[in-house]
Amino acid sequence: MGVGDVVENWQGCAAPQRIAHDGRLVRLEPLDAERHAEAMFEAHRSGDPDGRIWDYLPYGPYDSLDAYRDHIAAQAASSDPLFFAIIDKASGDAVGVASFLRIEPPQGVIEVGHICYTPRLQRTPGATEAMALMARHVFDDLGYRRYEWKCNAANDASRRAAERLGFTFEGVFRQHMVVKGRNRDSAWFSMLDHEWPDRRRKFEAWLDPGNFDADGRQIEPLGKA
Repeated sequence: MGVGDVVENWQGCAAPQRIAHDGRLVRLEPLDAERHAEAMFEAHRSGDPDGRIWDYLPYGPYDSLDAYRDHIAAQAASSDPLFFAIIDKASGDAVGVASFLRIEPPQGVIEVGHICYTPRLQRTPGATEAMALMARHVFDDLGYRRYEWKCNAANDASRRAAERLGFTFEGVFRQHMVVKGRNRDSAWFSMLDHEWPDRRRKFEAWLDPGNFDADGRQIEPLGKA
């Protein structure tokens, strides 16, 4: 679709709700401080003692469970961003957080962000499945036209993740924010509704158990699936 093309019968979209999204490896459920904070705090503290996960987030690190629980409670109370805990189905533990934000139902535009994976989730198939579940809900269930990913332009890991997941780089917004007293240039990425069917097929092929060897290593990478 090009500039000025007619969008026929466009009626907008519904906003995402606080509902669970179930996958084979992980489940996304509405974030709750009492249910989820302690397991994630312990996973961050034991697996990332230097607090590197917080380097590019606008909050954290947290030195105590009480402070972290207050942070999670504030996130859980928000409707935009709308936060979900990522639950490892094998253990039942909360292992990460992600959200929908900048939700614009009339325009069919929505963003994924505030992604904060504990070391238990990082670089696992469940981490990819969580993003696939959120994208599937955005496009298949709610009918959004545009799905966005934004990150600090200096965050190479987040930029690589966006491209691996199928988002297209659109450019850098210079001096976009001041975060923790520092300038942030933001890299913008998007995925569009007409691109989703091919991306969904690739997610499904990559996440298939047959794509992993006996040691749990991928056979084909996500972009090649």
